[in-house]
Amino acid sequence: MRLILTHEQADFDALASLLGAFLLDDAALPVLPRRMNRNVRAFVTLYGAELPFIDPRDLPSEPVESISLVDTQAMATLRGVGPETRVHVVDHHSKRGDIPHAWTITTDKVGATVTMLVEQLRELDGSLSTIQATLLMLGIYEDTGSLTYSRTTPRDLNAASYLLEQGASLTIAGDFLNHPLSITQQAVYDQLRGSIESLDLYGNRILIAHGAAKEMDEELSTVAHKLRDLLDPDAMFVMVTTRGGVQLICRSTTDHIDVAEIAGHFGGGGHSRAAASLIKGKSLEEVKSELISILPQYVHPAMTVAEIMSRGPQVLSSETPVQEAATRMQRYGYEGYPVVRDGKVIGLLTRRAVDRALAHKLNLSAFSLMNAGEITVKPDDSIEHLQHLMTESGWGQVPVIREDDGAIIGIVTRTDLLKTLTGKLDRSGYPNLADRLEKALPPARLALLKAVCEIAAEQRTAIYVVGGFVRDLLLERPSLDYDLVVEGDATAIAHALGRRFGGRVTTHARFGTAKWLISQVCDDLAAKLGYANSKGDLPDFLDLISARTEFYAHPTALPTVERGSIKLDLHRRDFTINTLAMRLDGKHYGELHDYWGGLNDLKEELVRVLHSLSFVDDPTRMLRAVRFEQRFGFRIEERTLQLLHEALTLLGRMTGERIRHELDHILDEENCLLMLERLNDLGLMKAIHAGLPWDEKILKRMESLNSIGPDELLKVLPGVQVEVTLRKLAYTLWLIQLPDERVETILSRIKYPPSQINDVLASCRLYRVLPPMAGQKPSQFVILLDDYPRLAVYANYLAADDEALREATWRYLTIWDHITPYTTGDELRAQGLPPGPAYRQILDALRGAWLDGEISTHEEEKLLLEGLTTAIKAKDPK
Repeated sequence: MRLILTHEQADFDALASLLGAFLLDDAALPVLPRRMNRNVRAFVTLYGAELPFIDPRDLPSEPVESISLVDTQAMATLRGVGPETRVHVVDHHSKRGDIPHAWTITTDKVGATVTMLVEQLRELDGSLSTIQATLLMLGIYEDTGSLTYSRTTPRDLNAASYLLEQGASLTIAGDFLNHPLSITQQAVYDQLRGSIESLDLYGNRILIAHGAAKEMDEELSTVAHKLRDLLDPDAMFVMVTTRGGVQLICRSTTDHIDVAEIAGHFGGGGHSRAAASLIKGKSLEEVKSELISILPQYVHPAMTVAEIMSRGPQVLSSETPVQEAATRMQRYGYEGYPVVRDGKVIGLLTRRAVDRALAHKLNLSAFSLMNAGEITVKPDDSIEHLQHLMTESGWGQVPVIREDDGAIIGIVTRTDLLKTLTGKLDRSGYPNLADRLEKALPPARLALLKAVCEIAAEQRTAIYVVGGFVRDLLLERPSLDYDLVVEGDATAIAHALGRRFGGRVTTHARFGTAKWLISQVCDDLAAKLGYANSKGDLPDFLDLISARTEFYAHPTALPTVERGSIKLDLHRRDFTINTLAMRLDGKHYGELHDYWGGLNDLKEELVRVLHSLSFVDDPTRMLRAVRFEQRFGFRIEERTLQLLHEALTLLGRMTGERIRHELDHILDEENCLLMLERLNDLGLMKAIHAGLPWDEKILKRMESLNSIGPDELLKVLPGVQVEVTLRKLAYTLWLIQLPDERVETILSRIKYPPSQINDVLASCRLYRVLPPMAGQKPSQFVILLDDYPRLAVYANYLAADDEALREATWRYLTIWDHITPYTTGDELRAQGLPPGPAYRQILDALRGAWLDGEISTHEEEKLLLEGLTTAIKAKDPK
């Protein structure tokens, strides 16, 4: 494999250079460094799903053929690298003297390494996404101080100009850039960064940096600020020798270290998070020594998990019955219990999961109901670490384990944490999807959506596009159909739309839904939206849904619905990748909301249920899990797969209509055969019906559907609906080899329409009697096939293994079935033959002669007719 690497503690030039090198060689893997600057890490958190970077832990165990080393000339040890690995360096720093002789290197005097790579991209004349262009520009801007550093070259400006043309966002870039440094400040910054020492006092990480700047007249606080943002310590002390003495700059990011007190010790002052002092008459070494000696007096221990945890926690074994768990929760008021096996945490059982299981009268164990995971903390872990862990995992009760042997010694809850925090928990932002949305929809349909959003904003109501549309937008496979969810009264918005633009509104009070019917006013509506010639881009109707929650009275039941928030509305959905929402009203236009980890599962290509009873609530979700897995090339997440296997038997309790609805959707998919094969592998087919078959012969038969175009289908089956007929053919080819009784039981189980069952049964009967017809005259084929529906004949053409049989069936469908004699019943009557069975005998004989090539002209048919009528009259002179 080929890799692209950069330095640790990466800045934007490093990250952007990784991207640039990948865009020039997309077969190489751009590997994220393990440590990144804080602003760089924030960018990756927000936009990483749209970028090609690889976590080093996900690298395959393969030899490394070559490495592109960007923005650095030093390489960390990496598994798979050997003496044969080729290394090429691309860097804007001067060549170091210790570069290995076997390496090749490209350096140039530009402000940023990424400038060199952007110049090559520009020559390729390709296109960049907004995020790609913005990241590349951030690399240039950060290393050139937004093009203000004196080392900035015209090439950097030209590269930045090109990136702006490609759609780079200055707004996004501005959110991630630090204040620029001058050349002198940059020199001091580099000096300080190289001198940094780290101390650990009472769980606080403290950095001390020192340097000299006797000729510098500019302020040093910006340099300290940049270092603090870069390294993100609990506190930082910068000491710089200046003409006036030793300048001490103090910065803190925690309430446990009041730097004003420390600066006061040296005669300075400030406030608790930022302070300074100018110390005269002492050397830098004396100041440093004194600072280190007094720090223990002023640094207070950081709050740790040990200070807020509850000792002697109650835990559940994996075999604990749900009834026992419910009793303990009721008795002690706990919302969740850690689940352990062999003394190790394997999951968390929540009250919600227990309540739902009891509502469904399920006798399950803690192992079946728990949220799987090994989420733990240690007593000395910081509160910040606990907060991050709870936010990422969603666990509200986290076990505390002893570091030396992993024994559980306590538990810390969300309530414990909230008591220690003065503000709200931090939430990472998500990318704004406005640009993607604008590109995905035709102008008229986008204008219609904005009109809906405008009314929602007027009514101070939050409105969202949710589910599959947002998922597909992120996967860059957008559709035109979107679901709109209103966090409030959807019917009020629908009526407001009707009053302003016309059309008709229908509502469903129980579900809080409304349908705005606009097909009859499309001309007028398109004109009002400013797209008079684009009425074809507008839908026939628009559905608006009030955000709601739901619960199930028993397994497989239809849900009971109640009004709820957008978060609860999304939680009722099937899989995390379908829980993404994009808010549209007012200033929130384009905001991505991800409450249940859908964005990360999209990135990881996983299909994951939201809770342990998801398949119990709705077993048809098992079929959908397979459909999404195979459609996107994802994989069903391990715990979800386990829950699927546990719920297999519940499919037998589902109504046939709901199962067939899901099977219909599968058969309509491009990858339907992969989906059917996966259904079989997972045991889902047998769970639907024990007699439902699947084997290589069925797969081969159904593969023939892939080659059918609409023209061929309409040629042999004129006037049919193509999509519906292809689905009928799929069911027919699936079951064609089975005996009639088995076919009837399978189709009855899935409530296949009775009017269509006869076509399938006819196909099965023909499949059994057709093979002996190989080699027979065309007339014999026609006699047989005339008694069967054309769909059954066409299905047998697709299923035939014998090429001669297949050819004969095709000729019947396209030629033989259309051959009829010139002679009609009227002509026979004119010749004096009384109506009766003789008519059919004569006409069949004439048609058979044409089919078998015994006659080929009208005159020959007349002669044959004369002979046939003479013979019949001779038998019956009357």
